[in-house]
Amino acid sequence: MWDEFNIKTFPAETIVFRDGVFCPDLSTLESTNVDKKYDLPVHIIYIGEIAGKCRLEINISAENQSVYLSARIKNKKPAFLNIFIKNAGKNSEFRGHVMLENNDAINYECIAHHFMPNTTILVKTKLLAEKNTVSKISGTAIIDKNCDNTNSDISFTALADKTARIEFMPAQRISAIPTSAEHSASIYQPSPPQIQYLRMAGLSGAEVDTALRAAFMNDFSLF
Repeated sequence: MWDEFNIKTFPAETIVFRDGVFCPDLSTLESTNVDKKYDLPVHIIYIGEIAGKCRLEINISAENQSVYLSARIKNKKPAFLNIFIKNAGKNSEFRGHVMLENNDAINYECIAHHFMPNTTILVKTKLLAEKNTVSKISGTAIIDKNCDNTNSDISFTALADKTARIEFMPAQRISAIPTSAEHSASIYQPSPPQIQYLRMAGLSGAEVDTALRAAFMNDFSLF
């Protein structure tokens, strides 16, 4: 996974999707329903190229379980990706990092639903929007009634061509008192010192752009 898609792996129970299709030969678990406690964390890996409508459901009902998502995908045709996260496992945590490379038009929706108190759902999404692309990026955090002491954070960051169109749509539906509930959306812009440093290292303008894109895409720190 690291050599082909730059995805960090570690000792874990695995659930692997390639091009939106479940790969049982690369997985140790049979579904994204985490209904029992494992000695190892669960690592869901979603990689490759997508088109059309794609859906990923992650259901956590086991207590005290850590679940991670590493998604690194791109599209060359219009694509719609829904990720639904349901955490009903007390003291269980979900941490996700989604990297989207849009080469056409993409509609991405992440719904993070807390069904129990003392649950965590943290999702970091990064978008690389290429020339003349259209991106609609939405995220909704839902904290049900009596789900106190939850931790919720959905964040979006984009590196975009000047001709790209991006629409961020964050939302929260909170019916209990969380420990934390955050949302953020930002456009990444390299600082002048970063650009100057790369130019002083001998890189041309095109090479600077390539290096900054690579740094943005490969900053996949999740764990």
